[in-house]
Amino acid sequence: MFKAIFTNSFGILFSRILGFVRDLLTASILGANLYSDIFFIAFKLPNLFRRIFAEGAFTQVFLPAFTRSRHKAVFSVHIFALFTAFLTLLTLLVNLFPQIAAKAIALGFDAQTVEMAAPFVAINFHYLLLIFAVTFLSTFLQYRHHFATTAFATSLLNLALIGALLLSKERAPIEIVAYLSYGVVLGGVLQLVVHLLAVSRLGLAPLLVGGVKYFGRKAAAVRDESRRFSRQFFPAVWGNSTAQISAFLDTWLASFLAAGSISYLYYANRVFQLPLALFAIATSIALFPKVARYLKFDNETAALGMLTKAFWFLAFLLMASTLGGYILSYEITWLLFERGAFSAADTAMTTAVLQMYMIGLLPFGLSKLLALWLYAQQRQMEAAKIATWTLGSNVLFSLALILPMGAPGLALASTLSGFLGFVLTARAFGRERFLAIMARKYLLAWCAGAALLTALLLLVKELLHGYL
Repeated sequence: MFKAIFTNSFGILFSRILGFVRDLLTASILGANLYSDIFFIAFKLPNLFRRIFAEGAFTQVFLPAFTRSRHKAVFSVHIFALFTAFLTLLTLLVNLFPQIAAKAIALGFDAQTVEMAAPFVAINFHYLLLIFAVTFLSTFLQYRHHFATTAFATSLLNLALIGALLLSKERAPIEIVAYLSYGVVLGGVLQLVVHLLAVSRLGLAPLLVGGVKYFGRKAAAVRDESRRFSRQFFPAVWGNSTAQISAFLDTWLASFLAAGSISYLYYANRVFQLPLALFAIATSIALFPKVARYLKFDNETAALGMLTKAFWFLAFLLMASTLGGYILSYEITWLLFERGAFSAADTAMTTAVLQMYMIGLLPFGLSKLLALWLYAQQRQMEAAKIATWTLGSNVLFSLALILPMGAPGLALASTLSGFLGFVLTARAFGRERFLAIMARKYLLAWCAGAALLTALLLLVKELLHGYL
C-alpha cells in the first residue's frame, strides 16, 4: 500500500513543483488582473472536469465494473465510445457558442470582457476530451497496479504552460493568454501520448483492439453492465465533485468582485491543492483497489485495518500541512508569487484567501479517504446525497460571506461546507467503525504533535519576520 502511495505522492509532488514554477511565471508575467482572470476563467471548466474525472469519480465506478464484467474488452470500448461521443458534442457546442459558455462561467463579467474571454474558453475546452481519454487509459494502468505514468503525466501540462509563458513573456497580455490556451491543449496531447505508450508497454493494447473488433458482435451482451455503470457513475461524479464545484462556485461569484479576485482565489487554491493532492488524493488512489477487493470478499476486518493505517498517516500529514500553510501563509505567498506584476497588495489578499482555505484541509482530505468505503460498497447514491448537502451549505455560506469578507469569505464558505461534509461522511461510514479508528493513543499523539508543531512554526515565523 505505502509503495503505491509514495509513487503517487512523488509523481504529484514533481508535477506540483512544476505547477508552482508555472504559477510563479504566470504571476510575474501576467500578474493578478483582468487578463489573468480571463485565462483562469477559460481554463476553469475543462479543469473542473479534469479533477472530477481524474481524481476519483470515473475510476471508482469503472474499475469495479470492469473487474466484474464478463466481456471486459467490449464493455471498455462501449463506455469509452459513449463518453467520447458526449464530450465531442459538448466541445462542439462550446466552440459554436463560446460567448454563452464564457458568460455561464463568469456571470459577473461585462459584455466586453466576455467577448475577450470567449475564444480562449473555446480553445481550452478541447483539453476536456483529451483528459477523458487519459483518465480512461489510466484506469487500465491502475488495474495492473501501475501508478507512475499517471502520477507524473500532469507535469507535461505544466511544462507545456511554462514553455508558453517563456515564449510569450515579451508580448501583449492578451497574446500571453492565447499562448497559454494553446499550451493547455498541447499538454493534453502529451499526456495522452505517454498513456498510450504505457498501455502498449504493459500489453493492454490488444484488449482495446479486441473490444473494437468484437464490438458489433457483442455490444448487446454488455448492455446491462453499461446501464448499471451509468446508474452508479452519475451519483459518483456528484459525490466526488463537491470540492471542485465549490471552487468553481467561488470563481463564479468572484467575477462580481473587483478585478483580481478570481486570481487571488486561483493562486491560493493552488497552494491548498498541493497537500490535498500530494497526500489525500494519492492515498485514496492507492488504497481504493485493495479496500474494494477486501470488501468484495467480505473481509471487513482487513479493509478497516488498512483504512485505519491510512487515516492516521494522512491525519498527521494534513495536520502539519494545515498548520504550516496557515501560520506561514504570508511567507509562502510572498516567496511564490510576489515579483514582477504581482504586487504587495496582491500578496496580502492572496494570503487572506489562503488562510481561509487551509482551515478546511483536514476535513476535505479525511472525507475523501472515508468516502472510499462508500464507493467500495457501491453506495454512490449515499455519497451523492452527502455531496448535495455539502454543496448546498457552501452556497448559503458563500452568499452570507461574500459581501462582508469578499474573496476570503468565499474561501471560508468552502471550508465550512468541508467540515459539514466530513461529519456526514463519517456518519455514513459508521459510528462504530469511526470510533474504532479514533484510537486514544493515536489521538493523543496527534494532539501533542499539533501543539509542538504550532510552537515551532510560530518561532520560525518570528525569525522570518525580520527578513520580510
